[in-house]
Amino acid sequence: MSEELLINVSPMESRVAVLDNGVLGEIYIERHHKLGLVGNIYLGTVVRVLPGMQAAFVDIGQSRTAFLHVNDMQREPRPAVKAKAKSDEDSIAPTDAEAIATSADNLAVTPPVVSAQNTETIPVASKTLIQHRLHESQRILVQVTKDQLGSKGARLTTNVSLPSRYLVYLPSSAHIGISQRIDGEEERTRLKTELNSLMQTVNLQGGLIARTAAERVPVDKLEEDIYYLLQLWRTICARQKEMNHHQSSELIYQELSLPLRSIRDLVHEETGKVIIDNEQIYEQVRTFAKEFVPFVYDRIIHYTAEQALFDVHRVEEDLRDALKRRVDLKSGGYLIIDQTEAMTTIDVNTGSFVGGRSLEDTVYKTNLEATHAIARQLRLRNLGGIIILDFIDMLEQQHKDDVLESLQSQLTQDYAKSNITQVSELGLVEMTRKRTRESLGQQLCEPCSTCQGRGFVKTAETVCFEIFREIMRCARTYNSPKKFTVVAHAAVIDLLLTTEADTVADLEYLLGRVITFDVENLYTQEQYDIVLD
Repeated sequence: MSEELLINVSPMESRVAVLDNGVLGEIYIERHHKLGLVGNIYLGTVVRVLPGMQAAFVDIGQSRTAFLHVNDMQREPRPAVKAKAKSDEDSIAPTDAEAIATSADNLAVTPPVVSAQNTETIPVASKTLIQHRLHESQRILVQVTKDQLGSKGARLTTNVSLPSRYLVYLPSSAHIGISQRIDGEEERTRLKTELNSLMQTVNLQGGLIARTAAERVPVDKLEEDIYYLLQLWRTICARQKEMNHHQSSELIYQELSLPLRSIRDLVHEETGKVIIDNEQIYEQVRTFAKEFVPFVYDRIIHYTAEQALFDVHRVEEDLRDALKRRVDLKSGGYLIIDQTEAMTTIDVNTGSFVGGRSLEDTVYKTNLEATHAIARQLRLRNLGGIIILDFIDMLEQQHKDDVLESLQSQLTQDYAKSNITQVSELGLVEMTRKRTRESLGQQLCEPCSTCQGRGFVKTAETVCFEIFREIMRCARTYNSPKKFTVVAHAAVIDLLLTTEADTVADLEYLLGRVITFDVENLYTQEQYDIVLD
């Protein structure tokens, strides 16, 4: 698979497009006035502790307070009741730790060490309760794991993680893990052995995880990464100590900018080119790559042609299509994608495709093709949370198994972790996909000011009938008006003067009052006013 990275930088925003064989696979957008928070480390202030939810709201200096759940806090050391009792670091499941290194979206899992006060007087069973670990106005070191999504504040953790090119450093853990994407047992053993040795050599306290990029990387490169991470953590600790004297919430560490982050997290040996259309960013990326990702240094290209970089590679067109509800398949079938607050639904339809030998064969081929499109759209639109896939009903169990297997195979290329259920009797597949940032639609769009996000508006006829009912209510309530003036959208007024003219005349006769009309072009079709004269 040939892969290219396109980096477009303007005074307003930075955008990174990942092309798989010339087709847009993923898009990352970072607006300069609204930088993402994932990976940032703050010295926050606890503003409220909620024992009933076992959570706390923490002020990190953003527009909304951030959310910290007790499960995202560094665990308290277990009492040495038994000789074999595990420490806090040993209690971390290897599969959980390895997953951090598997996905670029999971790299910013970092929170602070919480100091427990008067732990001797608290029963052992209650030490894990958040009300015994945090109190209002307490200063706490936290890391953002999820950006603000809609009306929800950022999600926090106190288990700090610091990513580099090949490794992830976990200061609050003693676990050494390997990315799940590294399959070879021999290579996994080599990495674990070398990391153990390097940690003892540099006297590194904490844990390390080898990222996917660490596969077959020589030990000297791993050692360079360890020294970089160690120095970074020392800098963070020193700044935290310095900021403890301040009263306000402070940013302790800020993640790299999107162009540099994409070089660290997205490039690999199969990345053919990194094309950048901004000279200043081009120089920054080359300097960064020379130190941390030298193999890609010669593949970085400065784009200087007159035609826009994203236009040349059809990225702008693909972006426009990614905001539509309908996604057409090559066979003639199509998908309908609807994103709501609770979940995202994807409906598969045969459309104009009738090329199968039978109806079952047509449905089977459409569903198989849909799995490829669904996997691409999930990545491109960055859809997360609960996702319901409504495949066309299939009768044969083998066909259901093949479709599910195809979907799972396509999702292996996705950085975000996902879980899929079996095909239900209704042809539905329930799945979840890890969500750490806003979807493409949430980033680029806002609810329609006319329909308020419903996706539809009342018909002009419905509004006319509402106006009639409102006039009758006003006539019963107010005896003095001699005339009613209806102020509404042009489409509504046109209907009142034509199709509904007889109803208006009957209403005037019934009420004994004159009804006049006034067009207001600034009103939406649902808006109207009744003026009493």
